[in-house]
Amino acid sequence: MDQAPILRVARPTNDLEALIPFYRDGLGLDVLYRFEAHDGFDGVMLGKAGAPYHFEFTRAHGHVVPPAPSQDHLVVFYIPSEPAWSAAVARMEAAGFPPVRSFNPYWDRNGRTFEDADGYRVVLQQATWA
Repeated sequence: MDQAPILRVARPTNDLEALIPFYRDGLGLDVLYRFEAHDGFDGVMLGKAGAPYHFEFTRAHGHVVPPAPSQDHLVVFYIPSEPAWSAAVARMEAAGFPPVRSFNPYWDRNGRTFEDADGYRVVLQQATWA
């Protein structure tokens, strides 16, 4: 690959509206695109313009999505700057999302884990990706 790939985390949900505040207000992502009734699916994409990643959540009409498979299914954001990390944690808490104890205690040492409306977890890790 000549260029770094772009990452899309795509996941089904039963309730798009319940997920949006977690990713928009808590994580500070922007709603990049929404669609309705596209081949039987509604969806929303959240991320930051120009960032090499975004989340896509979809709801299939007439389909029920089972709950999150485990508490150890994680998306981890590495935030090297302590002030930026503290601000990100404070934004999550101010948006009404308190941290939860991580299934793997490793993530509690230098990070905070948060759980979305579907039971999936996001870790804000105060560390440099090595």
